[in-house]
Amino acid sequence: MIHIPLAAPPDAGVGHDPWWVIGLKVLIIFVLLVVLTLFNIWFERRVVARMQHRVGPNVHGPFGLLQSLADGVKLMLKEDLMPKGVDRFVYVLAPVLTAVPAFLTFAVIPFGPTVKIPFTDTYTRLQLTDLPVSVLYVMAIASIGIYGIVLGGWSSNSTYSLLGGLRSSAQMISYEVGMGLALVTVFLFAGSMSTSDIVAAQSQHQTVNLFGADIPIPGWYAFLLFPSFVIYVVSMIGETNRAPFDLPEAEGELVAGFLTEYSSIKYAMFFLAEYINMATVSALATTLFLGGWQAPWPISQFDWANTGYWPVLWFFGKLMAFIFFYIWLRGTLPRLRYDQFMKLGWKILIPVSLGWILLVATVRAVGREASTPRTWLLVAAGIAVALALISMLFPGKKTEPVTEVADGKDFDAFAGGFPVPPPIVDTKSETDSRSKEGTRG
Repeated sequence: MIHIPLAAPPDAGVGHDPWWVIGLKVLIIFVLLVVLTLFNIWFERRVVARMQHRVGPNVHGPFGLLQSLADGVKLMLKEDLMPKGVDRFVYVLAPVLTAVPAFLTFAVIPFGPTVKIPFTDTYTRLQLTDLPVSVLYVMAIASIGIYGIVLGGWSSNSTYSLLGGLRSSAQMISYEVGMGLALVTVFLFAGSMSTSDIVAAQSQHQTVNLFGADIPIPGWYAFLLFPSFVIYVVSMIGETNRAPFDLPEAEGELVAGFLTEYSSIKYAMFFLAEYINMATVSALATTLFLGGWQAPWPISQFDWANTGYWPVLWFFGKLMAFIFFYIWLRGTLPRLRYDQFMKLGWKILIPVSLGWILLVATVRAVGREASTPRTWLLVAAGIAVALALISMLFPGKKTEPVTEVADGKDFDAFAGGFPVPPPIVDTKSETDSRSKEGTRG
């Protein structure tokens, strides 16, 4: 087995960088997120166009790459309208509360190991900072964006905006619970909430003995904790209000939801926050479930694969795979009903997450005491939970009882639990059919 170095010595760690290195990292992260947003918008339009057998943007710049920049400049130059009756201070504050936290979450995401800054003798880790509770920091900062959406809908003095803001807050809070529960098993296995420690914990490959042969399994938690990975992926789509869970902006019901009364730079800030949040949850999924910046197996067996700036390539390759998954869902799946969406979160994802946490904790406890390999126990438990989750997502067709309304009795619209209209009897058609039968006879 070839040794895989996790960092190139000497390791300066985090929190020990000179002030100019910290400023350079902040600037690089800001520019990177803005450029990544412009690229993701172009990428989404091109992929969706390809799915629909269209050309997509191809005029401005090579392959249409400058189309997103042109749209952004046009949006900023539009008139900044202030609807009548809005709460001006809150109306202006809401986009800021949504956009700023989106940038802050990338502070604890590791892009790679320790590298040497070109043209200097300074070594630094490709991460702005790290905390003992980095993942909890990401969850806490990301939840602040909910306030911006709610305040934006409330301050717009519009029914559609208010309903969109309330729906978005309920949706994001509901799916944050499932997302947080999905990450508990990762903390149990890694023994830490630090993003760097979680990446390092996935560097060791697991070995399963099958019929006397040792079969290597990647140490990524996407394999070892597959139910957690599935629950997190579903929750991150609901958390970012993306199709098929884009219910706060359902144009058929709420026009544009909380964005209805916004224009110009304020609308652009909401739009920017949405795409940065997509990149944030994708980067977090890459870090927690796909080994972060480490090379995929079996490339990771070579020493050069996880040194220098190669890890940056692996990291953004995995991140763009999640972005493509977002776009693929948007181009293929229809929007869910709101009651179906909330049922998925509260009645399926959260109960399955709680059961999976108990299973993982039991497997870890049994694996320490018994001689049964812990990997086999975990795989068996994961298969059982995955089958249970699939059976809950795709239940069998239920036959609804037919209730006949007796003549002369009042119809109870709420008898089945949901309001339904009374049965309509077309007496004219029945009379016509009877008269025709009498004529034939």
